[in-house]
Amino acid sequence: MSGATTTRPVHPELGLITVDTPVGHELEGVQKVATIQLMGSRVWGRFNPNHWDPEYAANAGLAAPIQTGEMSSAYLAEMCVNHFGKYFFINSRIACKYISATLAGEVISTHGVITEKTPTERGVRFTVDIWAQNQDGEKKTAGEVEVDVDR
Repeated sequence: MSGATTTRPVHPELGLITVDTPVGHELEGVQKVATIQLMGSRVWGRFNPNHWDPEYAANAGLAAPIQTGEMSSAYLAEMCVNHFGKYFFINSRIACKYISATLAGEVISTHGVITEKTPTERGVRFTVDIWAQNQDGEKKTAGEVEVDVDR
């Protein structure tokens, strides 16, 4: 992490980010493996064999089944909840673009850097650049989140 280190708050539901967290602070990400068992679940992609059937994916010209974009968004949201706690669910905004397919077997890690702090009546509105990438550093999903944190 860059900037000041962040310690776990007395009230973990408030997250790790406080109004004193500086611009440039790096969020600690989460890491997941794109597994066919999850990719083929009813929740994530069972409706499309491209997401769980290696033979079908190969016939479609894919190197392996592809993970749905929503899965990367969920990983990014998990990272944000870890850092912003309940504030992530109140007046926040998240916008992502899926820029490259995530293939079965890839290890996906999430990242975030605070790029802006805007004072509000109750505290600070943070803008954070977020992205998910594979084990080779290839970005798969990129976006931005804005979250209000109270004093």
